Amino acid sequence: MAIVESTSKRLVLKSGSTTLTLDKDTGKITLERKVLLWRAKPTEAALADVTEFTVDAAVDRASGVEVCNTMVVFRGGQGWALPAADKKEAQANAAKLREFLGLPA
Repeated sequence: MAIVESTSKRLVLKSGSTTLTLDKDTGKITLERKVLLWRAKPTEAALADVTEFTVDAAVDRASGVEVCNTMVVFRGGQGWALPAADKKEAQANAAKLREFLGLPA
């Protein structure tokens, strides 16, 4: 995910048609996705509910390619998957997100 905006109060990451926004002023994390030509309704949660950022790696059985996502994990156990080009990018995204919220590595 490319960093679109990075300040002390706001972090915006974008990968393809997926945008993740962390805003300390509003106390919210927002996930926006575009499906074909339409924007899906944004999903929001409280920043205080984020417990960790992890990397999820799986192997596609048909092609044998490793598929990696940066995962946003919340207190209730739910999570959001953010696409990454490769494992290195997913790890860098998770590290940047942890740094922004001051979470341990």
